[in-house]
This record gives sequence, C-alpha cells and structure tokens, in this order.
Amino acid sequence: MPILSASIKDARQAKVRTARRQPFKTSMKTQVRKVNDLVKAGNTAEAVKSLSHAYKAIDMATKRKIIHWKTAAKKKSALARLVNPKKA
Repeated sequence: MPILSASIKDARQAKVRTARRQPFKTSMKTQVRKVNDLVKAGNTAEAVKSLSHAYKAIDMATKRKIIHWKTAAKKKSALARLVNPKKA
C-alpha cells in the first residue's frame, strides 16, 4: 500500500482508468475470439461478416489508447490472413 499522498492518489486514478478502459478491451477480445472460433469451425462466410465488427472493436481500443496502433495493425492483419489465407 502506498504511503505518500501522491502515490495514494495515483493508485486511485489507476483503478478508475482501468475500470473505464476494461469494456473496450473485453469487447475487442470477444470479437477477435468470435472470428477465430468461426474460422476454426470452418464457417468462413460468417467469419467474413464478423470481421468488420472485430476491426471496429480493435479501432475503438486504439482510439482510446488501450492498445498501440502498431499492435492494432498487427491484430487486423492476422485476422485478415486467418479469414482469407489465399490473398495473403
């Protein structure tokens, strides 16, 4: 437990920020997992449809500075290669 008042305030702020950012991170992970599960099940048509939702969730997390923009690009590229391996 922090002793200094500035450290106590910093811990309190970190807790609030974590709670504010958590829904975006959870949504992103859920959408990516949904695309992965659809591809593993062999349902590529549904995976292509849900790909745009995953892209939107990743972009929202990037906009809120939850993930770095290069990490977002890497995630989107990996999803695109997973859904359509012939073009990549």
